Amino acid sequence: MTLPRTPPRTAPRDPKQDRSRATRRRLLEAAVACLAEHGWTRSTVAVVAERAGVSRGAAQHHFPTREDLFTAAVEHVATERSAALRALHVRERQERERAEERGGAEERGGAEVVGLVGVLVDLYTGPLFRAALQLWVVASYEEQLGARVAALEARIGRETHRMALELLGADENVPGVRESVQGFLDMARGLGLANILTDDRARRDRVVAQWARILDDALRAPH
Repeated sequence: MTLPRTPPRTAPRDPKQDRSRATRRRLLEAAVACLAEHGWTRSTVAVVAERAGVSRGAAQHHFPTREDLFTAAVEHVATERSAALRALHVRERQERERAEERGGAEERGGAEVVGLVGVLVDLYTGPLFRAALQLWVVASYEEQLGARVAALEARIGRETHRMALELLGADENVPGVRESVQGFLDMARGLGLANILTDDRARRDRVVAQWARILDDALRAPH
């Protein structure tokens, strides 16, 4: 006689830990918003705590120093950005697989590349980029922040480059492809800097369309 299997027990959720995670998340999101809107000088721990709706003591419990708070905030949003890119990549791959099963297009079309390029450029025109830019400036003269921000940006840069290759279906072993993708990301960062002062979307859209054609040609080139 076979006894029915007892389903594994799941550990009960700890309301205190849930509240702690929620507080930490509010602080991180408030820190990015403050840094993007007010800059480094005006974004004190007290200002961030007030925006997050928590006490300064609670903020310092999670992040003992101001540098801890803001580097963690940019890393948090960068992680979420990477997760969103991975989700986009999964959806795009599934759509292509379904199209291939129906006998659809075998190659990525130009319009599709324009859409993907636009998504990647948007990474450099939102609050994360504004917040990161504030950190870069401060890190250039604040020794205690410099090494941490440099390491963080290097990791984010590698992750963004890898995700761009995956989204575009690019093989960086093909001569010129790696440089084309990296050049595009450098251009996107430049558009993000220009967007800090003026939001010239019409100009940006023209530049994005041209870079999409350049990338499309590079990806389609015989090898």
